[in-house]
Amino acid sequence: MGTPYEKDVVAWAMEQAALLRAGNLSALDIEHVAEEIEDVGKSEKRELASRMAVLLSHLLKWLHQPGQRCSSWSRSLKEQRKAIAAAMRQAPSLKASLGDTDWLAGVWADAVTKAVDETGLDSFPEDCPWTMAQVLTEDFFPEA
Repeated sequence: MGTPYEKDVVAWAMEQAALLRAGNLSALDIEHVAEEIEDVGKSEKRELASRMAVLLSHLLKWLHQPGQRCSSWSRSLKEQRKAIAAAMRQAPSLKASLGDTDWLAGVWADAVTKAVDETGLDSFPEDCPWTMAQVLTEDFFPEA
């Protein structure tokens, strides 16, 4: 059968890819192949959530610490927005996450945790005060 999935996932993956390319479908480890394919999607969604949390936390810092605004914050906002846009161009189905209230609640909670850790402040809103369209707009910078 080749390398077991549990022993060496990298060697297993290379063998499975070779089997697919050779058209030897009956020799595939179908269950693990399916899991790995699903994990690719989950990984992309986790990356989007991580970038959104960073973006939102920086927007919170921008709003609540106007005296500490600096060019690195602006660059970070631009960088996160650019990476998010690129991710959604490469995987348009990720856009659905932006309308998923449970997903957004988790991302917002992560963003608030980051902002609290980085600022020491604890007076952030319970829910995101901005629309996703605002958050992702290049020239959006919240003001008090």
